[in-house]
Amino acid sequence: MARAMTPENRIKKARALIEEARKIEKPQSLGWEFFSYTANVKDTLRKAFELVKLINHSPATPEDVKADARAVIEEISQAELDILGNKSG
Repeated sequence: MARAMTPENRIKKARALIEEARKIEKPQSLGWEFFSYTANVKDTLRKAFELVKLINHSPATPEDVKADARAVIEEISQAELDILGNKSG
């Protein structure tokens, strides 16, 4: 069985995924390539969120680590707005 990641490692990996999403190359056209680009960005950011979403609910996790996790969740939201633009709807 795989060893569980520590909260600190989850935060570090989530931040790396945010940077990876920022580095995905934006297509020139607004056709299927843009649809695929949007899906890839959202999937990468979703992976980052999945890594940190439960850290705040762990009683054994120190408060400073929980604060870092909350900051990463905010970074994910901001990265989505920065990369994809304003959400419509």
